[in-house]
Amino acid sequence: MTTALTPDAAVGSRTPGADAQDATATVEIFGPQGWFAVCAREDLIPGRGVAALLPDGEQVALFVDRAGRAYAIANRDPFTGAYVLSRGLTGSSANRPFVASPLLKQRFDLATGECLDDPSVSVRAYQVRVRGEEG
Repeated sequence: MTTALTPDAAVGSRTPGADAQDATATVEIFGPQGWFAVCAREDLIPGRGVAALLPDGEQVALFVDRAGRAYAIANRDPFTGAYVLSRGLTGSSANRPFVASPLLKQRFDLATGECLDDPSVSVRAYQVRVRGEEG
């Protein structure tokens, strides 16, 4: 599912009984128009990606690892042209978090966008921050 959002609008369902701090934490991506609120931090689940549509029309794939670090890369698989990276399998190799494309299984570093299986190929990696979270 791809969600189009407006700048500075945190969206998402709230989990009953969620900690007040988590309820206000918002994941933001830095794009051509500056920082853009994408979703509530609690909407991201380790090991699962979420697709979002930025104001400039770009699709991004957001992930959070088990340590709570958020990542965003372009959602388009450069090998197939399909917008599917948000549906890929996550893992790590040599302490580098990655997502494997669900189609041809190439792995993309979540921090840099580099393809771990073909260093001549990469996807855009976005700067991500979580606002309203202690730490």
